[in-house]
Amino acid sequence: MSSFKEGLEDVVVSTSEICFIDGREGRLLYRGYDVDELVQFSSFEEVVYLLWHGNLPSRKDLDAHVKALSSTANRRLPPKLITILRQLPKKTAPMEVLRTGVSALQAFDPDAEDNSREATVRKAVRLTAQMPTLVAAWERLRRGKPPVAPNPKLTLAANFLYMLSGQ
Repeated sequence: MSSFKEGLEDVVVSTSEICFIDGREGRLLYRGYDVDELVQFSSFEEVVYLLWHGNLPSRKDLDAHVKALSSTANRRLPPKLITILRQLPKKTAPMEVLRTGVSALQAFDPDAEDNSREATVRKAVRLTAQMPTLVAAWERLRRGKPPVAPNPKLTLAANFLYMLSGQ
């Protein structure tokens, strides 16, 4: 005999090696690590590495990962994307801007047609590095200010605040 439950309670949609949600206990795990502990003891860059590679990085791997995410070449937006952003109405919802921006970034991506693992990692690095630049550029443009170029000496989070404020 089956029982009826409203909503999605107890419905398993899929399983994942990346994420586990225990709604009853209020726990979220990434690759077996409790998110509360990751927030407390890990940087954003370390968590990104964990999600992509399945393990926390060694110091050497983290340094290389941070260097790739900090690269101006990876953070910079194509000038034609800035032109597209300038043409959007200032009232455009941020999620619509992100969708449009990510779609446009694919059109300018040098690895767009390459689906190898190596190219996919390069695309993931670029996209992760470009998201703060895209959000900050849009916020400044909609306020009538010019976008601020990324600073390769700053972490992703610090760079995001720098590009938002210009300081």
